[in-house]
Amino acid sequence: MRGGFARRRPLLRAAVVGGGAYMAGRAAANRSAQEADQEAYQDQRLSDLEAQQQPQSQQQAPVPEPRPESSMIGQLNQLVQLHDAGALSDEEFAAAKSKLLG
Repeated sequence: MRGGFARRRPLLRAAVVGGGAYMAGRAAANRSAQEADQEAYQDQRLSDLEAQQQPQSQQQAPVPEPRPESSMIGQLNQLVQLHDAGALSDEEFAAAKSKLLG
């Protein structure tokens, strides 16, 4: 009887050691995830406080209006995009371009 138990002892020892290592690694991963979440929360809070402290004029900077393109340049750009995408063949592109340019 004792011989059967002696053979299982190394397996039990390996299982206990492996299980302990698994639990220690998992606990370390949980700790690092919690620390990362806490740091992200603190960074967000700091960003919010900095945004509140900025004067109103700095928060809403004017966005420059895009320059209106002439209709011919816009149409040429559209033709080029269609040609690059493969929607127009070389012949179709050349014909449409010559028609547009006159």
